[in-house]
Amino acid sequence: MSPLEDHPISRRDLFRGAATGMVALALGIDSKGAPPATKPNIVFILADDLGFADVACYGRPDLSTPNIDHLAAQGVRFLQAYANSAVCTATRTALITGRYQYRLRLGLEEPLVGNADVGLEPAHPTLPSLLKKAGYSSTLVGKWHLGVLPKFGPLKSGYDHFYGFRGGALDYYSHTGGGTTEDLWDDDVPIHQAGYLTDLLGIRAVDVVNGYAKSRQPFMISLHFSAPHWPWEAPGDEAESERLRRQNGGGLSTSMAERKGPISE
Repeated sequence: MSPLEDHPISRRDLFRGAATGMVALALGIDSKGAPPATKPNIVFILADDLGFADVACYGRPDLSTPNIDHLAAQGVRFLQAYANSAVCTATRTALITGRYQYRLRLGLEEPLVGNADVGLEPAHPTLPSLLKKAGYSSTLVGKWHLGVLPKFGPLKSGYDHFYGFRGGALDYYSHTGGGTTEDLWDDDVPIHQAGYLTDLLGIRAVDVVNGYAKSRQPFMISLHFSAPHWPWEAPGDEAESERLRRQNGGGLSTSMAERKGPISE
């Protein structure tokens, strides 16, 4: 009998060990209990609605994903892992709080459209709020989808800066969601900025990294891409973006109902 068979590890034990390791990193403690010379910086990248088999390093034969494959080759691939939920808001709740999402009302609500009173309570501890106590600065670039202003938002839940969108889906060119109003923000200020959404998020993330590097402050960046979430508009697909706007009077809500299968966000 192997040591693992003699001492089986539960999912709860695994999560507890992972959480302990992240806190130790944030507090600057190594495996021997001694603080390292510098605190590690953290860049967390989330691809929205990406299936585990949708990249080449996980066996997809007909797609080329060299950048993701390079990251995987330099790190660790999880071959037996599970998402906390099959829908967006619940999963994000689990990621930012480290708790089972169903312990919070937010983790039970999907979609959030029309639920202005439901969101991540500012008083609830989050990964960025805990890192702040350890001397980190943190920035969210990309999707939030955990409640709307004035009650909820990234800056209310531990992040020092925010650039991105608050809703569940966004047109990659017009940057509109369920209506005609643009949903692109710099901190808590709505902005208008032309460009393909994925490019805008990537460019801002690079700028944020460079800014933190100059300040020498330990940082965490949460880079939450919308891609490959619907609407499926690739670079150069401005015509598809315009077709959706004409079809739906400027928003995305009608086309959401046309998707095959359940709507996850």
